[in-house]
Amino acid sequence: MKVQTVIYTIEPREFNDKLAEALKKITEFEAPEWSYFVKSSVARLRPPYNEDFWHKRAASILRQLYIRKNVGVNRLKARYGGKKNRGAKPSEQRDGSGKIIRVILQQAEKAGLVEKGKGKKAGRKLTEKGKQLLEGMK
Repeated sequence: MKVQTVIYTIEPREFNDKLAEALKKITEFEAPEWSYFVKSSVARLRPPYNEDFWHKRAASILRQLYIRKNVGVNRLKARYGGKKNRGAKPSEQRDGSGKIIRVILQQAEKAGLVEKGKGKKAGRKLTEKGKQLLEGMK
């Protein structure tokens, strides 16, 4: 019988908050200076005002990698996009910022939590160190 990991038993927002606190202690996960001035998606009106945005987004991305096993930047862009308000015209789905996602994945690679997959559908996947970090949250 397989034991359910903590990631499935805790509320996602609560898990992401705990993981974001753990990521703050890792030196590779540092918000770039430009991240305070850019929008997280075309659908947003303003940049994120939360100070912990970078770490919370990184935690959310790592959680998505754990749940989906193998994810690429385009899938994550769709995940973190939103509805663009186009005035009188109907709203449309728009992707999130690829730069933010790419930089977070690169930081996670430097920290040894994520590795690039091989093959036709490469994407990124968690390493054993990354899985241990996520499963160790309580």
